[in-house]
Amino acid sequence: MKYMLIIAGADDSWGHLTEAEQGALYEKVRAWWNEHSGTGEILDGHELQPGSTATTIRRNQSGEVTVTDGPFVEGKEVVSGYSEIEVADLDEALRMVKTWPGCPIVEIRPVEETRPVEV
Repeated sequence: MKYMLIIAGADDSWGHLTEAEQGALYEKVRAWWNEHSGTGEILDGHELQPGSTATTIRRNQSGEVTVTDGPFVEGKEVVSGYSEIEVADLDEALRMVKTWPGCPIVEIRPVEETRPVEV
């Protein structure tokens, strides 16, 4: 089953760390990524640029569209990266994500495969 991991935290969640501490944490993240990429569990994924680079589009109920700079979600957390994984079930996804050393929030969401999006 495929799942999308939505990785989130505060834009400055590593800002309190020294350069050496940030480097050590990135090494842990790389090691985790390599461990799960080698098994074929990770299909794709990327770190995202800071939330300040985001553009948000909202459509209201009458169909009017508003475009704003920034993520402007409720709360201080922003999506900082994502990964698409393929594992047997949610239990396996949980086992994998519980060892994630990076940002403090990871949402696990099943990928809808029965209704493909046509481009």
